[in-house]
Order: sequence, then structure tokens, then C-alpha cells
Amino acid sequence: MTSAPDRGDRGRFVFDLPDPEAALAIAGEAEVTLHRLEALTGASVVLRGLQLVITGHAAQIERAASVVELVRPIWQDGQAVSSVDLQSALGALNTGRGDDHSAMAEQVLVRSPQGHTLRPRTLRQKSYVDAMERHDLTFALGPAGTGKTFLAAVLAVRMLTERKVERLILTRPAVEAGERLGFLPGDLQQKVDPYLRPLYDALHCLLGPEKTAGLLDKGVIEVAPLAYMRGRTLNNAFVILDEAQNTTPAQMRMVLTRLGEYSRMVVTGDVTQVDLPHNQLSGLEEASDVLDGVAGVAVCRLTSADVVRHPLVQRVVEAYARLDEQREEQGFVRPSSRIVRR
Repeated sequence: MTSAPDRGDRGRFVFDLPDPEAALAIAGEAEVTLHRLEALTGASVVLRGLQLVITGHAAQIERAASVVELVRPIWQDGQAVSSVDLQSALGALNTGRGDDHSAMAEQVLVRSPQGHTLRPRTLRQKSYVDAMERHDLTFALGPAGTGKTFLAAVLAVRMLTERKVERLILTRPAVEAGERLGFLPGDLQQKVDPYLRPLYDALHCLLGPEKTAGLLDKGVIEVAPLAYMRGRTLNNAFVILDEAQNTTPAQMRMVLTRLGEYSRMVVTGDVTQVDLPHNQLSGLEEASDVLDGVAGVAVCRLTSADVVRHPLVQRVVEAYARLDEQREEQGFVRPSSRIVRR
């Protein structure tokens, strides 16, 4: 229940919250979420027991109340509302896509073992999830922190749980970011494990370490470097190729042609973070251009607005994007995501 805003220069609007869990979810720790809502809308937002009181000018109240309403499915479920959720809701309002955002907030993908509800956080993330559900091959390009790999893992685990696929195969190229594999201790598997750690981390979050280990032992989940895919046919599987910006065109062609019956594949990467040798074309860049528009293939492009990590990550991504633009204006070009002088 809500009360209508008063007439006049300043007004007041009240949300009646259903329970203490919802109040804590919308307020955030030390009311940090409320402070962020105030900064975004200009309204004053105060939690009084189970009432969320919004005061300010009419336009400020309307914006703040609309944002709170759009994220209702989150706080009503007792799930913490983050700054990303607020920013996404406000962006949807600004672009006239409030209804789309409401549908997104209600789209629960899966619940983690800890009880957290996992859902798309931005409209482009929702489009990405929808694309993975509808297409056998999906490319996801975007900067760090946009949920490319994690959302793919979420959908993969869900399809495995629903028995729509028999196994998960997660792979990525073992390309050094300024380091050499030969200097790392251990055998080949121990050398490549650090490169596969982000995939393990996603599985642990979704399934828990014990269940993940059990499925790995049974071969239901396979995590392996890209080189292990050559010569195989991947049937009844959900395949995730992560860090695909570090594949060569030949490697990309190889892995795409591994797809077998009743399988689907998601290819993720950030073309601004290529670790291939200088002037080596990224297989991800080539494939996303060549296959865009091909039946059964989706190409999704996420941006800094979809970053769902620490808020600082979004600012870092945007700062480097401005730097790239300045360099291009000054006569630099970026073959294979490298900055060189013309």
C-alpha cells in the first residue's frame, strides 16, 4: 500500500513494506541503498519501521517511487537491492522501458545454495539470457564485470538440473597475460588450472564446492583448456567458451565446429583485453562479425552500463573507453584490440 503525494512544492509518499526482511533489503547495510537512491533522484528517503517515506518535489518523488516500485520483486523477496539494481531501474525509466524492467526483475533464473535469487540485473543482461535460451550459439561481448560468464554458467546449471542437457563443458584458451606457462610449477593440468579458476568459482557459487566436485568426478561437468576440444564432437552438452578474445581464428573455427546434436554453446569475451601476440587477429572479433545474422546465432554486446561488480569497475571501464576514443582521434588504430600508430 502507498499513499499519494501531497499537493504543493514539496510532497510525501509512503511505501508500506510487508516485513522486516523487505525493509532491510531495500535499505541496505547502514542504509547505503537509500543513500544511493537519494543521490540518483534528489528525493529524501527515510525508513521508519515498515514504512519507506519519500519526500521532495513532485518530480523527485515520482522518480524515487518509480524506482522503488520497479525493484519491488527484489526487496519483496527479501533479496538485497544493490546500487546496480537502482541504476538499472532508473535507466529503464529514462528510456521508457519500465515495463521491460519489471518483467526482468521477476525473471528468476535459479537460487543459489545460499538462498540468493539469481536474475538478470540490466536489460541487456536480460536480452543476453533470452538469446541463450532461444539460440544454439550465442556470442557475448563486453567489458569485465558484465556477467557474461556467470550468466552463461547460471543457464547451463539450470539446463543440467532440468535434464535438458547431460553435461556441462567449460573451456577457455590458456593464454598468458604477460606471463609464461613454463615458469609455473606442476604438470600441464596444474599449469592451466589458474586460467580455469573463474569457471570453477562460478560453479562453486551456483552448486556449492561439494556438489561441483562430485559432478566433476563423474564427468558430468568438464573444465578443460581449449586445446583439449580438438577432434571431439560435443553432444547433449552446454558448452561455454570463456575468454574467447584470446582464441585465434583457427581455434575459434575448430571449437565452433565441435558442436554436436542437442547441444548449445555460449562464447564470451572482452575484445579490449586481448593477450594474443601483437597483430594477431582475435578469433572472437572475426567470428562475431562473420556469424552475426546467421540463423541460430545470436550476438549480444554488453557495455559498461551492465557492469555488476564493484561500482569502481564501471568507472574504470568508462575511463579506458574514453582513453581509446582519444587515441583514435589522435591517429591511432586498434587492430585486434591493440593501439598502434598509423
